[in-house]
Amino acid sequence: MTVMVDGLHPAASELRLVKVLAALADPARLAMVRTLARNGESPCTQLQDAAGLTIGKSTFSHHQKVLREAGVIQARIQGQQRILTVRRDDLDACFPGLFEVVLDAPEKLIGTKRSD
Repeated sequence: MTVMVDGLHPAASELRLVKVLAALADPARLAMVRTLARNGESPCTQLQDAAGLTIGKSTFSHHQKVLREAGVIQARIQGQQRILTVRRDDLDACFPGLFEVVLDAPEKLIGTKRSD
């Protein structure tokens, strides 16, 4: 059973490589994480557009949940908005160097764009 620190996010000690990699394996989730890493944080209502995703709201919410439950992102409430951030410090502490590789990988290696 995963220990959730606030009922929503796993504790840093509960992060598991298989869950993190599985969460990052989907192109839409990877685009979300790369956008958050580049921008620092984003209201969830703006992240979908910022990441260039053309998916439905329920699918977008599902992707947020997968990333949150894997420990890749964190959501905090600010007024009526949910602000999303990458758990960079926790990921770097648990998996040194992994996040940099994910962020720096060229699109052709990720598989989200065709290579000519």
